[in-house]
Amino acid sequence: MSVRIRRATVDDAAVLSDLASRTFTETFGHLYPAEDLAAFLADAYEVGKQKVILSHPDYAVWLLEDDGVAVGHAAAGPCGLPHPEVKAGDGELKRLYVLASHQNGGWGGKLFAEVERWLLRDGPRTLWIGVWSENFGAQRFYARQGFVRVGEYKFPVGKTLDDEFILRRNASTSV
Repeated sequence: MSVRIRRATVDDAAVLSDLASRTFTETFGHLYPAEDLAAFLADAYEVGKQKVILSHPDYAVWLLEDDGVAVGHAAAGPCGLPHPEVKAGDGELKRLYVLASHQNGGWGGKLFAEVERWLLRDGPRTLWIGVWSENFGAQRFYARQGFVRVGEYKFPVGKTLDDEFILRRNASTSV
């Protein structure tokens, strides 16, 4: 097994679209009516949207590959979470997913480290993450990284509205 992390390019848009749909479905698909899941995946992970993200200088995406096959990804950019204390210049971990076949090998932490390095490349700044209220494993992981819960919001998956927590790590917080 040859596993590596690399920065994704615009040429990876179709791979990212497919992988994002697969990882989201594997992780959360059982929670939603089929029509809600299908509507969400068709919109959120549409290839054209992935091209826009991958070509935008304020965003970055990494792929975790095993022998050249994408098995995980992470995305980051400016914070877009609905919290009154979000400021211009704050960064956000937008996505971090690893297929079940590659979990528990430390790859999520390595993807997070890539995101963190990129988000902090110009120095300290406040970082944000949105996480499903019942994703306890992710909440524990982010707490170990210095993030604390500071709010909540509704995340639409089709017509279903999930309870999401907003986590923040202040620029002055070190881990």
